[in-house]
Amino acid sequence: MKAGIASIRKELAGIYSVEEIDSLIFLILGKVKGYSRTRVLLASDENLTDEELNEINLIVSRLKKDEPIQYILGETEFYGLPFYSVSGVLIPRPETEELVQWIIQENQHPEPTILDIGTGSGCIVISLQKKIPQSTVLACDISPVCIETTQRNAELNQTEVSVFEYDILNNSPEMDFPKLDIIVSNPPYVRETEKKLMEKNVLDYEPELALFVPNDDPLIFYNRIADFAHVHLNNEGRLYFEINEAFGKECSEMLQEKGFSEIKLKRDIHDKNRMIRAVLIKSDKTNR
Repeated sequence: MKAGIASIRKELAGIYSVEEIDSLIFLILGKVKGYSRTRVLLASDENLTDEELNEINLIVSRLKKDEPIQYILGETEFYGLPFYSVSGVLIPRPETEELVQWIIQENQHPEPTILDIGTGSGCIVISLQKKIPQSTVLACDISPVCIETTQRNAELNQTEVSVFEYDILNNSPEMDFPKLDIIVSNPPYVRETEKKLMEKNVLDYEPELALFVPNDDPLIFYNRIADFAHVHLNNEGRLYFEINEAFGKECSEMLQEKGFSEIKLKRDIHDKNRMIRAVLIKSDKTNR
């Protein structure tokens, strides 16, 4: 495999950093050979077949066009779990794993009912269902490809997720929701003006529908989901968001104005304000 590894390094040099290339080598050989990282290291003297070399060359050629490795391989990992990764569905980010961990740590219900709004790949809600086994989990999205991908990922991870198409901005279609203990969402939050700051592999390949919001209304999804939460959360129910780091203060103020309590802004591994939690205390304590 030494020749194959050397070829990958040569072809990707100057396009990706040395660290990125090292990571890509393990992912590529893991896909082509079905090997773990450890086995790749131990099997460096093995020869690759012509078929395997051709597969590697095809992957590398796509990487040189900035296509994300997750789409090329058709798979990724999130919170230690495998997920299908397909074009048209946002690729799960490591920062979102922190949001999942926060929810798990704060969960106070033995059998919570959880809704993930704008579920994408289903990575958040499926991870929660795996780590809170007695939970009832629901997931919605406006995109049919996201609905299908979440269903496939739920089956892949042997979880039970009720997945359905729903437009949160327009409350469409009208439907009855159960009372919820937790609502979580990682909605679109990148302003159009921020496009120039983004990497080519994101702009050219990942779905705009899952990324961008109007410059003049960057909290459009947060406002609507907060209103939805007022209706559908149980007393002392919790609302969790992943947010644009530039709007932590605005999100906090919006939630406070809408009557939420215990609002907490949380920084991610990059020391950016990336998550927020709020609790809904209802005046009628019997409303659970």
